Amino acid sequence: MSTLTNQTEKMSRVRELVIELNHHRHLYYNENAPIISDAEFDKLFDELTTLEKETGLILSNSPTQNVGAPVISSLPVVQHDTPLLSLDKTKEPEDVVKFVGEFDALLMLKLDGLTVNIKYNNGELIQASTRGDGHEGEEITHNARVFLGVPLKIPHKGYLSLTGEAYILNKDFEHLKATIVGSDGKPYKNSRNLAAGSARQHDAGECAKRRVRLSIFGILDGTSLKAVEYINNSNPVIVDINSKSSMLNYLFNIGFDVVHFHKLNNNVIDLIPRLEAYAKEHGIPIDGLVTTYDDVTYSKSLGRTGHHYRDGLAFKFEDDTVETMLRSVTWKVTRTGLLSCTANFDTVEIDGTDVSNASLHNIKFIEGLNLKIGDRITVSKRNMIIPHVETNLDSDKPLTSSEQTVVINICPCCGYSLATINNEDGEPSLYCENKTCADRILRQFEHFVSKKAMDISGLSTATLKKFIEVGLLNSKIDVFSLGEHEDTIVKIDKFGKKAFERLVNAIKESQTTTMEKFIISMDIPMLGRHASAILCKAFDYDINKIRDAAIENYDFTTLEDFGEILQQNICNWFKLESNINQWNQISKLLTFKTAKIQQTITDNPFTGKIIVATGSFETFTRDSVNEQITALGAKAGSSVSKKTDYVIIGEKAGSKKEKAESLGITILTEAKFREMAGL
Repeated sequence: MSTLTNQTEKMSRVRELVIELNHHRHLYYNENAPIISDAEFDKLFDELTTLEKETGLILSNSPTQNVGAPVISSLPVVQHDTPLLSLDKTKEPEDVVKFVGEFDALLMLKLDGLTVNIKYNNGELIQASTRGDGHEGEEITHNARVFLGVPLKIPHKGYLSLTGEAYILNKDFEHLKATIVGSDGKPYKNSRNLAAGSARQHDAGECAKRRVRLSIFGILDGTSLKAVEYINNSNPVIVDINSKSSMLNYLFNIGFDVVHFHKLNNNVIDLIPRLEAYAKEHGIPIDGLVTTYDDVTYSKSLGRTGHHYRDGLAFKFEDDTVETMLRSVTWKVTRTGLLSCTANFDTVEIDGTDVSNASLHNIKFIEGLNLKIGDRITVSKRNMIIPHVETNLDSDKPLTSSEQTVVINICPCCGYSLATINNEDGEPSLYCENKTCADRILRQFEHFVSKKAMDISGLSTATLKKFIEVGLLNSKIDVFSLGEHEDTIVKIDKFGKKAFERLVNAIKESQTTTMEKFIISMDIPMLGRHASAILCKAFDYDINKIRDAAIENYDFTTLEDFGEILQQNICNWFKLESNINQWNQISKLLTFKTAKIQQTITDNPFTGKIIVATGSFETFTRDSVNEQITALGAKAGSSVSKKTDYVIIGEKAGSKKEKAESLGITILTEAKFREMAGL
C-alpha cells in the first residue's frame, strides 16, 4: 500500500513542479527577473524528470517536453466511434430538480468552448478530434499536445476515449484578444470563438501561444477501467466503474484536468449559485451548468435521440441584456396590407454574434415602450436565438424637437394614409388600405410563387418587381402566360434566353401540384397548410365543392380547428367576384396530384399533444413545421388555449407567445423542438 501512496504523491508532485518550473521560466525569459539560481532550477528540473519516468505521467506543458510544434496542411476528418451529441436544455431550475428526481446525479460547469474527443492507448495520447456534427469531426491531435491540462502520457494501461471542453480562461482571453485576429482579420469577440479557432490551427506552435485548456467531463469508452485502486489523502479508493464521479476523480488523480462538479443530494437550488460563483472567481468561461446521472448503467439505458443523450440536462442562464441606441425603424408593407416594423440600433454583441435589429411586434408593443428615435434601449436574444427589444431606458423622457416618433401615419410605399386594425392575433397594427400599393402587390406575387404555394423557381423578388413594372404581371393568372412574352423578357437586364427557358419549364412543372398548395396560393387569410388539408379532406378533394360551399355560406366552424375568424375570412374572400374568377381560371390550368401522406412517428414526447407554432423559423416554413408536428403524431393547433400542450416560437412570435406565458404553457424554441423530436 505504501507503494501506491508514493505513486499518488509523486503524481501530485509532478503537477506542482510543472507549475513551479513554468513560473520560474516566465520570470527568467519574459520578465528578466529570476528569483532562484540556475542550480536551484536545474535541481527542480531533474526532480521532475525523475518523477515523470517513475510515474508515467507527463503533462503537455511540462518543461521537460520540447514538444515539436508541427504545421499541417489540412485537418483530416475523423469518424467518431461514439457520437458526440448535445444535451436537452432548460432555463428553469425547477426542471433540473425534476430531472434529477431521486437519482444520484452530478452538477457541473458547462464550459463555454469547443467539445473535444481525446483518446489514449496504453498510456499514450493517440488522437484528438473536434465534435464537428457529432458523428464526424476534425483531427486536432497536433494541437491537443500543447493544450494545458492534457497529459501526453498517463499511468494507465488499456484504451480510454474521453470527452472534454477546450477553452480559454477569461484573464488569458483579455490578454490575447488585443493581439490576435480571426480569419476575417477582425479581433475575436469572445473566448469561445478564440478557443475554437485556436484548436483548429494548422500550426501547433501558434496554438500553443493561445493557452487553450482542456477539461474532461465524460468517459466515452472506459472498457479498460476495471476495479482500479488509487490513494486519495492517504486513503485507498476503489474506482467504481459504474459511477461517473468515481471515474472522473480517478482521471484527475492520474493527471487530467476535470470539469468542476458537485454530487447532488436535494441541493440543486443551492448549488447553482455556488457553481456560478466558483466559475466567476476562477475566471472560467461558462454558459450554464450540466446535470447528469451518476449511474453509468442507468444512463446508458435511457438511450438517445438523433440530437442528444437522455441522461443529461443543460441548465442555461438567463438571457443577457445589452444597452444600445435606437437609430431608426423600418416599416414594410406585407401582402395583406398590414405593416411590419423592425428596430435598427447600434450593433451590439450578444452571445457571440453581432445584433443590430429586432422586430417591433405591433403598435401596442411600441407604445408600451414609448419608443423614440435616439432612445437608449436594452436588447437581448430571447432563448439565445431571437433578438428582442426589452426595455426603453429613456421611456420617461418627453419628445424633443430633434427626436422622431416611431409610429408613422403614411404608407412608406404608396403614401396613402394608414388605418389601425387588429391583426390575426387580435393586436392593433397599421394597415395600408390601398389595394394597388406596389409593395403589397409584390408581396402577393411573392407568396403565390413561393415554395409552399405554386413553387415556381426563377421568380425572385427582383424578377417579379421587373415583370410588374413592365406590365407583364397584373394578376396571378398572368404568371402562366409569361411564356408568351419571350421577346420582352429576354431584353430585361440579366434575363437571357436560357433563364427564360428555365422559367417556362418551372411554370409548366408547377401546374402539376397538390390541391392544398393551390388553396394556399389563393392567399385566403389564415388558411394555411393545416387548414387547407382539413378542407380538402372534408370535401373529398373536389375543388368545385369547396368553392360552392364557400359561396353558399357553408358553416366551416363544423370542421376541426376552424373558428369564427377563419369562417369569416373564407366567406368574405369568396364574396369578391374577382377572387372567384381567379379561383376558377387558375384551377382549370392545374393537374392535382394526391398529397403525400407522411408516416407518423410515435416514439417521441409529442405524440397525442396539441402544439401551436408561431413566428418565422430558420429550418421550417410555417406549413412545414405543422407538417412535422402532424408526422410526430401530434395535432397542429392554430390558436393558443388551455388545451395547448406546447407552443413553438420563432422570430416575431407575437401575442401567441405572450398568451402561452400567461397560461403557463411550455414554450419551445425551434432548436428545442428539433432536439425533443430527434430531428
